[in-house]
Amino acid sequence: MFIHYVYRDQRRPEGLCPSATMEQAAPTGKLVQITVTDGYDLKCFKADTPVTFIRAEFNQVVLGDSSKMTVSPERTAKYNFTSSFELNPEGGITLDDLAHKPVFLTVTEVLPKEKKQKEEKTLMLGQAVVDLLPLVEGESSFEMMVPLHPVPGSPLEPLQSSVKQCSLQVKVSVAEPLLTAAQISGGNLLRVTLEAAYSVPESFIPVGPVQNYMVGLQVPSVGEKDRPIFFKNGTLKLGGEREPVPRPKKWPIANIVAPGANNIPDAFIVGGPYEEEEGELNHAEDREFRNQSECIKKRIIWDLESRHYLDPTAVVSFQKRIADCRLWPVEITRVPLIAVPKGKTARFDKAEDENQLSFHGVAYVNMVPLLYPGVKRIRGAFHVYPYLDSVVYEKQASSIKSQSSDTPLETEPPLNHNLEGQQYVDAGTYIVLEIQLNKALVPKRLPEELARRVKEMIPPRPPLTRRTGGAQKAVSDYHMQIKNISRAILDEYYRMFGKQVAKLGGDMDSEALEEQKCQLNFELNCSGKYFAFKEQLKHAVVKIVREKYLKTTSFESQEELQTFISELYVFLVDQMHVVLNQTMPDDVQGAASTIYTSSDQLRFFAFEAEVNENFEMAAVYYEERLVREPQNLEHWLDYGTFCLLTEDNIKAQECFRKALSLNQYHIHSLLLCGVMAVLMENYEQAEIFFEDATCLEPTNVVAWTLLGLYYEIQNNDIRMEMAFHEAFKQLQALILQAQITKEKSTGTVEYVEEGGRIESSLGPWGITSGSTTAIKVEAPAEPGAPTSILDGFAEESSKLQSDSREPVVSVQSQDPTVNQKPSNVFAKEIPAKREASKCQDSSTFLHPTPYGVSQTPTTIFMETIRFLMKVNAMQYVHRVLAHELLCPQGGPSCEYYLVLAHTHLFKKDFAKAEEYLQQAAQMDYLNPNVWGVKGHLYFLSGNHAEAKACYERTISFIVDASEMHFIFLRLGHIYLEEKQYEKAKKTYLQACKRSPSCLTWLGLGIACYRLEEITEAEDALSEANALNNYNAEVWAYLALVSLKAGRQLEAEQAYKYTVKLKLKDEALLAEIHMLQETVGFGNPSF
Repeated sequence: MFIHYVYRDQRRPEGLCPSATMEQAAPTGKLVQITVTDGYDLKCFKADTPVTFIRAEFNQVVLGDSSKMTVSPERTAKYNFTSSFELNPEGGITLDDLAHKPVFLTVTEVLPKEKKQKEEKTLMLGQAVVDLLPLVEGESSFEMMVPLHPVPGSPLEPLQSSVKQCSLQVKVSVAEPLLTAAQISGGNLLRVTLEAAYSVPESFIPVGPVQNYMVGLQVPSVGEKDRPIFFKNGTLKLGGEREPVPRPKKWPIANIVAPGANNIPDAFIVGGPYEEEEGELNHAEDREFRNQSECIKKRIIWDLESRHYLDPTAVVSFQKRIADCRLWPVEITRVPLIAVPKGKTARFDKAEDENQLSFHGVAYVNMVPLLYPGVKRIRGAFHVYPYLDSVVYEKQASSIKSQSSDTPLETEPPLNHNLEGQQYVDAGTYIVLEIQLNKALVPKRLPEELARRVKEMIPPRPPLTRRTGGAQKAVSDYHMQIKNISRAILDEYYRMFGKQVAKLGGDMDSEALEEQKCQLNFELNCSGKYFAFKEQLKHAVVKIVREKYLKTTSFESQEELQTFISELYVFLVDQMHVVLNQTMPDDVQGAASTIYTSSDQLRFFAFEAEVNENFEMAAVYYEERLVREPQNLEHWLDYGTFCLLTEDNIKAQECFRKALSLNQYHIHSLLLCGVMAVLMENYEQAEIFFEDATCLEPTNVVAWTLLGLYYEIQNNDIRMEMAFHEAFKQLQALILQAQITKEKSTGTVEYVEEGGRIESSLGPWGITSGSTTAIKVEAPAEPGAPTSILDGFAEESSKLQSDSREPVVSVQSQDPTVNQKPSNVFAKEIPAKREASKCQDSSTFLHPTPYGVSQTPTTIFMETIRFLMKVNAMQYVHRVLAHELLCPQGGPSCEYYLVLAHTHLFKKDFAKAEEYLQQAAQMDYLNPNVWGVKGHLYFLSGNHAEAKACYERTISFIVDASEMHFIFLRLGHIYLEEKQYEKAKKTYLQACKRSPSCLTWLGLGIACYRLEEITEAEDALSEANALNNYNAEVWAYLALVSLKAGRQLEAEQAYKYTVKLKLKDEALLAEIHMLQETVGFGNPSF
């Protein structure tokens, strides 16, 4: 390849340098002027009145010498020296030369001539470097103070922070900018930095013939032409210590006199964590090898940066070349340094060149990340393989459809084709390379633009301000008038009958009261006060009609009028009673206590109704939460996920958008709006939502994964790969952070079981409605709730152990894991099986878990599956499951099969669900969730005997399954069916302690009633009725209890509600009728 050109160039005699004829070129380009005005802190060999001059060089050509100037006692000199050269892109010096070649200013001291000396003796003091890059960036002039680097043996002080350094004042200018506006906007600057090659073959030794270690690659240049970039004169080091960082980058130019002038100003190699690199050796398993290679083993150091200007045509070509071929070859070789004797002409024979090349290797750099939106830099370590033309051509012709940047080479060259190159593979050699652009090839949308687009689609809705008027004010005014009129009537009553009432006291009979009522009515009518009270109320009633009932026009028919008057009369009388009861409370009848259910309880009851497929009751609970707190976005999100479960996508989209309108920076609202946009094929909006989510929270694994899935739907493979790669990187960072946190802690993890709390899955928005398990890590807690997806899973990760009856103890686990509970039908937590194979990227476990249960590593796709399962986005799950199956870090696992089983349970495909559960049990038969879900499968399919066996096995584990609430509910139901009432009572008692609900108390009440424990049954049924007074079965058993206790009024009331709520259990209704006939009461229709 082009490395032969590099080799011939490095053997070229100095007299044949391609730039040697630059001075003879016709001045047809733009003039670049370099002016040196002053020198400061100059220290020379001669102590008194030293004389110095400056020589300017560019592109290995001398531009001129300044006049000889005397250095003042203050060690300053006035040079006022101007040199120039012509910029001629057609042939000569180009913008590319300005980008990577500096101007050298050499300061030389002229010593006085001694006797018998024909010429003056000169000694070089130092060399300064002027970087011309600002001209390539569009500036027309700039001024700077450049340090003067001493040459070996110079009296100049070396550059130190504590010592005042010698320097030159330099100004660079052109008559007009070198770049047009189109070149500035469409062009780019490419920087390629070669740091080092590590773990080089052992046959590389510093003794023997001098070798030149070179690396080269090709990039597009002006137009669509290619130009080689090569780095020469690498330094072989034996190792023993790590290279320091930061360390300066060097000019890729030879024969620089002053050692300090090799360094590019303000350019440093800073290194960074391996996990953040874009190369091939950036996984956890590579850390030890890289540490050894970069500390102990031999290496070749370059630290060179080559900069190149890309005009707009070259930028387009560069972008197209990357799209056509993702893997770019970077060649490495070793050639001997051969000095050409004087007087002989150098011959360049291709065969001779090839024979001189040794240890010819090649690394393949994946350039596709530069096509990711907003990416300007890639840096990483790349394996070196033996160079073979056929393999290189094959790689260059490879398709962009390659799955990952981490894909290893498919074929290795045979050993007998390149034996020397094979030593790179045997030694594990890799080069560290950085490629950087000034501007991203693919611009990324700014967060401000994304936020603006989201606001355009979903305008923010601030809370509505309360009106001072309206219906509420009308009713309030009516209440006030009723109070005033009631006081006036009481005053009139006291005036007429006060003395009589005081005399008789409480001995007044009903006839006397009726007589007083008639006299009071007669007095009010005769005096006109009755009509005055009517006029006083009229205005308040009119306001109620207008503001509350919105009636402002005439009625179309008499029937409509009568209907409205009846409705209005009922409302006014009810409101009158409300006011009178507040003003004059009834001392005899105490106020009924009300039981307030919290928002978390309502959410749990709704979830319970979902699982039991009582969607109507679930909707009631969700809507009640919305009525209570309409500005709470979590309530809207929960209702939206419920609508997804019932496949009401339009209503679900409205809920998610309502939540986003309440807080446009809420990540989960954005993600769910994006999911709904994809499901409804509104792809443009979906991209906006997903991109905005990644901008607002760049560390969100699910956001990046969903964005990648969107790009897959759009067949945009490059951006899909970008999003998945970013998700992998963020997951790795979270894993590493979890490991560091664990190392900082004491290492003990305590698992505490908490009773009496509502057992429910963690809401996908980070709100916990209760949990039966908790994790306590002995580590300093940071303020604030965890926001990352992994932290969100920590609160609910299940405690998986073996079936053995060993006590739960604090353990120091080396493999932290994470589990969680998605809130969907049946048990939602899906633990996984640890695979024996080593995995890449996200293969490290996340949270400590007790020993005994194997689990798989977490992948970005499984994280996304958990999120989608929690929000009931079943249509999305199968697409992600396909990726999980093909992912190198994923594949079939216990968790994978459990998810598949859940999806088929949702569809009532019991045969498929059972098949996948069998697969899950084979992979991890000690997993309590497998047995819990199998129990649900058999329960729903009507096989209650098998369901009971599975449930009993589940609760026999030391560690609970994810959703024990429904396991206890259904197991208790089976015990009731089999008339094992004592077992049913114990089972329901456990459920009531963990997560009380109407159904748990009902089951306990039934069991107690069947055991003839009437008092306990009544208490339990009263609790159930307080939590839900619309359950007909609760009223039915209350009727039975009241009949048994001989309380006729309660029995009749309970029976009335049983019939009103339409009890469906005919056998239970017949039992009530039989008991009513036995006791002789309880049915008012007798």
